[in-house]
Amino acid sequence: MWELVPRLLADSRYLVLATADRLGRPWATPVFFAARDEDRLFWVSAPDSRHSRNIAERPAVAITVFDSHAPIGGAEALYLEASAGPADDPAAALTTLNARLPPGKQLTGDDLAPSGPMLAYRADVQRHFVLIRGGDARFDNVTDARLRVTRPQAGTHHDHG
Repeated sequence: MWELVPRLLADSRYLVLATADRLGRPWATPVFFAARDEDRLFWVSAPDSRHSRNIAERPAVAITVFDSHAPIGGAEALYLEASAGPADDPAAALTTLNARLPPGKQLTGDDLAPSGPMLAYRADVQRHFVLIRGGDARFDNVTDARLRVTRPQAGTHHDHG
């Protein structure tokens, strides 16, 4: 089921970022994002926003990616466990983000600190999970569940018959 991971990352514009402060108080926020690949996601945020302050204190984050317009019973979702922080290469982050932004809405270095109000952030994904809907004939689950998925090894063949 790994094929859901790149497809949902490519098809989705927003992720829900779950953070916690140093006392463990949770916070969730939607952010526009772009994926470099299945293991590195980028977004820009104000460094003084609540989620950015939380990341500075506690870099472990959880991320959900899903289509909020999917019909009931037709949802697909990714759940990601990651470590987040300022992007180590802000120019690469902007390039990745700008590839998803319409003309006139693209970001420049002037949008980022120190001259601008935002920082480029990255999430390094450690674990990927997909939603398994309740009643899925491939699994023995009555209620919705999640399944950890891993990237297929190079050179392995998968029969999709």
